[in-house]
Amino acid sequence: MYLIAFLGGLLTVLSPCILPVVPFLFAGAQRSRTSILLTLGGMALTFALISSLAVVSSEWVIQASNSGRYVALIVMSVFALSLISARVGDWLTRPLVMLGNRLDPDSRKKAGPMASIMLGVATGLLWAPCAGPILGVILTGAMLQGANAQTSLLLLAYGVGSALSLGTLIFTGRGLVNRLKPSIPFTGWLRRGAGVAVLATAAVIATGFDKTLLAKTSSEGVASVEKNVLENVPKVLDYFISKVRADSPMEQGKGPMPSLSGAVQWLNSPELSAESLRGKVVLVDFWTYDCINCQHTLPYVKDWAKKYEKDGLVVIGVHTPEYGYERIIDNVRDQVKKLGITYPVAIDNNYAIWRNFDNQYWPAHYLIDAKGQVRYSHFGEGRYEAQEQMIQQLLQEAKAPAA
Repeated sequence: MYLIAFLGGLLTVLSPCILPVVPFLFAGAQRSRTSILLTLGGMALTFALISSLAVVSSEWVIQASNSGRYVALIVMSVFALSLISARVGDWLTRPLVMLGNRLDPDSRKKAGPMASIMLGVATGLLWAPCAGPILGVILTGAMLQGANAQTSLLLLAYGVGSALSLGTLIFTGRGLVNRLKPSIPFTGWLRRGAGVAVLATAAVIATGFDKTLLAKTSSEGVASVEKNVLENVPKVLDYFISKVRADSPMEQGKGPMPSLSGAVQWLNSPELSAESLRGKVVLVDFWTYDCINCQHTLPYVKDWAKKYEKDGLVVIGVHTPEYGYERIIDNVRDQVKKLGITYPVAIDNNYAIWRNFDNQYWPAHYLIDAKGQVRYSHFGEGRYEAQEQMIQQLLQEAKAPAA
């Protein structure tokens, strides 16, 4: 599984979720090889630590994670100011400029390793990779088993894979720039341009606008490649999944509808149960509000909920958090309102419903017929026409007179 995690990390460079942190890393491409490696190492370690802590629902862990992101944004902004102009930074405050100068090795003859590590830590705090099939399996194991050495090492392997792919791009780009240097008289402008890019990216992340931009992209192709990786290493995958599988697994998306019990709260509806939904066609959508893949599927789910409600379709969103800040119920409530979700949403902070369904992915769709049997499941983006056709088929079956 460590190899699968590593390969999954390598593939993140093809995912749109890597875009927000690219300016942070490429802005320092002219630093020494050791400095770049320390930055990438700091990013991988921080990602593994933050993701491991995400399984802990303690309030202080959630708040610490949120605070860490704000600190990281400040660090990146100071770094950007030091790239743009020391005078601009000095206008804000001299202590911050001194910090920025320490973070920017070009402003000193010798930069300490801590500056590079700090940049890596800040990048790791801000990086939220798309939860493809591989990361979904790893995080599922972490949530079901709790924080332990194995899941932390798997997350580290994923982070190392990401760092390696990014490092390859950085060193390749640096080589190209070095070849062009004699013909570029405006190196200073390139440096300032990098600073502007970093500052703009920090502002975009701080306002949450990066999620809006990423929602317009697609990672369906990367998810397909990850699925192939998982399918081609069946023995290793089966060994790992067997350790985290629920006691009563739902085999291949078939069988009776699993229980909906275990949610910490319900939004837009009183608590629902599998028994109360008999006679209805049900679509269960596992999602989390900061998942880009989920944001891509959400318009289709909302459309089906509205289009087929009168025909007897009930859509239930099961919000299972991927990161600590997604456990905050007020955040989920705000996002449900912002996204225009009017159907019932179960807040599954303890992964209870997730385990009942033996789920492993964000997003995941399960269609249940009027008799309470799971008839169809789909993981990830795509196949929207096939899903809608199945909804129509199950609704027609529900209307048919009993034989």
